Amino acid sequence: MAGEFQVAGKNAAALFALKVHRGDGMALLAMNWRNGQPPRDFVGFAIEYRVPDGTRFFAVPNRIAFPGPDGAVNPNKLSSRLSPIQKFRWVHFPFNAEIPGDYTYMVTPVFMDDDGQLSYGEPQTADIELRRETYPGALNVAFTRGFVSSQAFVERWERFGPISTLLPEDADDGLTFAPTHPKTEQALSWMGFEDRHAIYETLDEAIGDASAEVCVVAYDLSEKGFVDRLRQLGPRLKIIIDDDGKHGGAHSGETQSADILIASAGAANVKRQSMGKLQHNKMIVVDGNQVKKAIGGSTNFSWRGFYVQSNNAMIFTGAAPVQVFREAFEDFWTEAGFATSRSASWRDLGIAGVDVKATFSPHAAANAQLAKIADDIDATKSSLLFSLAFLWQTPGAIRDAVARVRGNDARFVYGISDKKVGGLDVQKPDGNPPAVFPTALLKGSTPAPFKAEPVGGSGNRMHHKFVVIDFDKPSARVYLGSYNFSKAADVTNGENLILARDRRIAVSYMVEALRMFDHYHFRIAQQEAKIAGTKLQLKLPPAAGQDAWWLRDYTDVRRIKDREMFS
Repeated sequence: MAGEFQVAGKNAAALFALKVHRGDGMALLAMNWRNGQPPRDFVGFAIEYRVPDGTRFFAVPNRIAFPGPDGAVNPNKLSSRLSPIQKFRWVHFPFNAEIPGDYTYMVTPVFMDDDGQLSYGEPQTADIELRRETYPGALNVAFTRGFVSSQAFVERWERFGPISTLLPEDADDGLTFAPTHPKTEQALSWMGFEDRHAIYETLDEAIGDASAEVCVVAYDLSEKGFVDRLRQLGPRLKIIIDDDGKHGGAHSGETQSADILIASAGAANVKRQSMGKLQHNKMIVVDGNQVKKAIGGSTNFSWRGFYVQSNNAMIFTGAAPVQVFREAFEDFWTEAGFATSRSASWRDLGIAGVDVKATFSPHAAANAQLAKIADDIDATKSSLLFSLAFLWQTPGAIRDAVARVRGNDARFVYGISDKKVGGLDVQKPDGNPPAVFPTALLKGSTPAPFKAEPVGGSGNRMHHKFVVIDFDKPSARVYLGSYNFSKAADVTNGENLILARDRRIAVSYMVEALRMFDHYHFRIAQQEAKIAGTKLQLKLPPAAGQDAWWLRDYTDVRRIKDREMFS
């Protein structure tokens, strides 16, 4: 349905309920059996979709299949009508979510008899408009795909060439690296997803608007396509580039970028800066007669930022947000007294009908935000979902608040935090203590039927910094930005921090949180399967004394909450 961000199936004859949540570039489908538990011969859901104005349904594929003869693993990816999804929710990425109009989802329960024959129950259908922008012409949420370490990357792109033909091994080589992969543009577009597209589009629009002045604050700055667009702006560009640590080196990508931009924009328009420690902000302002846009978020303007890491950006359109971000840029440029400047306070972004505001770090003691955010997390009423890149290494108010909410059985908490060792701190659905697991399935450690995955270089892959509180309530809100939810981010570094009190935006970030959570929790299942010497296969209907695949979803407290909350 046009404009709706949550829709429900309306087939009263279906044995289950269906709710579809609009994400940005994706959709979350959540199912729940209506009366009691499913029958024992229920073996999952077939998920199909029809594109806007389409005439046929396409089945979502499943990499996991039923056991073959003698328990053999089926190596083929099959239609979910033949290999049903044995989960009560699923995140779907349409090939092109930007097609105008409604996507139609059809979900069908699948059953198996004693002879292994499949049959199908009454389906649920739901129509939802995914569309390009979160709020067309005003505000857009955009994500990178963050799936370099995934089976999808292996199947789509690595078979045409190794990741070394797509990405430079060293960020300092980013400005001279030339990909040789035969599917370079398609692969980079897939990896960068809407985030890269929206940022590139904004710069291309700025290039085309001769009246546009562009202000950029960059932490990592070494992606060739991004820097080349800045170069084309000539003296219409002003930019602040971090120079802390390695960034200040003579041969760093940031120094190379600065040299290129000094030549094109002039030395007076390029400034190196580290604020108290890091100029960690990532923001763009385009102020022209035809184009007025401002961008904040977590995305670094580097190869890793666009193509390897999980990142997000929020793109604002209009004079009001541009004024707020441009004044923040001016205050960063001045630097002295920033912590007590107008930009260190919360400022409404003037988006009609959307409660969204921004503040910029560093803050002073009087306007510091960390403790206030921790208090807001403590006030969680129903659910807390987070994707915080460095939570594990930043003890203090936020980590303590998350721990308190996690310890409350009446609250629903899922979260991910990346670690230096390349693993993830994941709160598993069964409520067990967090555990650390690799992000990629490496050669020699992949359970059948999966293939080894590329790592995508050293460094963290999960780079998001956002917290979603009570997405299912009228009080839903999201904190996001470059801000690492640490003391340094609050009172030392240059940062952007955005607060959106809006359910559509909260649901979008909720879907992204679940998307990342499920992706990496599946890595846990794969790793555990390898360690245990088992195969990842669909479960057949249980024999006497065996449990059905869905039993834990009806007996484990946290899984029950999961099944009920999203459906």
